[in-house]
Amino acid sequence: MSTTIPTPAAATPAPDAVARRSAELEARIARTPGSFRILTGDRPTGPLHIGHLLGTLENRVRLQEAGVELLVLVADYQVLTDRASARRLPDDVVGQVADYLAAGIDPARATIFAHSQVDAVGQLMVPFLSLVSVAEVARNPTVKEEIAASDGAATSALTLTYPVHQAADILAFGANLVPVGRDQLPHLELTRTIARRFNERYGSLFPEPEALLSAAPRLLGLDGTRKMGKSAGNAIALRASADETAALIRKARTDAERRIEFDPVRRPEVANLVLLAALCRGATPDAIAAEIGDRGASALKALVTEAVNERLAPLRARRADLVRDPAYLRSVLGDGNERARALAADTLAAVRRLMHTDYERPAGCFR
Repeated sequence: MSTTIPTPAAATPAPDAVARRSAELEARIARTPGSFRILTGDRPTGPLHIGHLLGTLENRVRLQEAGVELLVLVADYQVLTDRASARRLPDDVVGQVADYLAAGIDPARATIFAHSQVDAVGQLMVPFLSLVSVAEVARNPTVKEEIAASDGAATSALTLTYPVHQAADILAFGANLVPVGRDQLPHLELTRTIARRFNERYGSLFPEPEALLSAAPRLLGLDGTRKMGKSAGNAIALRASADETAALIRKARTDAERRIEFDPVRRPEVANLVLLAALCRGATPDAIAAEIGDRGASALKALVTEAVNERLAPLRARRADLVRDPAYLRSVLGDGNERARALAADTLAAVRRLMHTDYERPAGCFR
């Protein structure tokens, strides 16, 4: 049995080239938003936080309002890559839908779905896995991070397939645009590689999705050292109360210098709090720092608390109303799942035709 060795994957494009192309895509969105279908999403590993709101959710709402077709994925299967139990998944999935709607994603204009409910995505994984080498998958930054974080423990095979699963999520729905941060560009480049190799081997079907770079500055967690994350204990959940938010910010790291400045290199903890307040208020970090001046960290934390709570108050009110009706939230997910199944089923049917595995065609059509 012979094996075809895939041609090497293309390197991730240079940052300047990606930024220029992203700017061109933004201009095209302004002119013809209906020509784009975007897929984006999150793992339901706990409540979404203010980093999600400022980094991705607001951008999704902006694109929705511009008229782009938006598909939002609740990536529940990907939770299983590093968790032994799925007991919390039902509550986390419905809670994530509530977060999406509270942030402004409109189920009448966007498709919110869970990929465990779309069987065709899993079936597409098999031919896609045949188009990449083990070495290519193992070089993926997320795979490398998960293996490093396991601290010598056995890594599940599902972790190794994670970037191909992500490619299946994107290609199954014909998405031609994916909002990403620079750290996610290798993920998208592997998706583009899989699309290109499938088209070359079996026939033209998949667009090579392009990156739409996020303009949001990188926001660290309240420890000022790591990215804000659900599992890191350094985040402000969107659903947190005003008092819980104040308590979290009081514990945030600062430094001993009394004068407040925006200096991310020399004073990253203070700079991160300044940036958080600036993003919530729609101001510049330098303006926030100047407002505090030499009043010290306590005044900075008070200002950040006020800014965050004011920014989140309307969202929290909407979310509180939404969670009173879990049946509605499940119906939103059900409607989204149904539409996603139809889109992915069409893609799978086209893949089977091109791969000559459509064995249920009418009699007499085989040669």
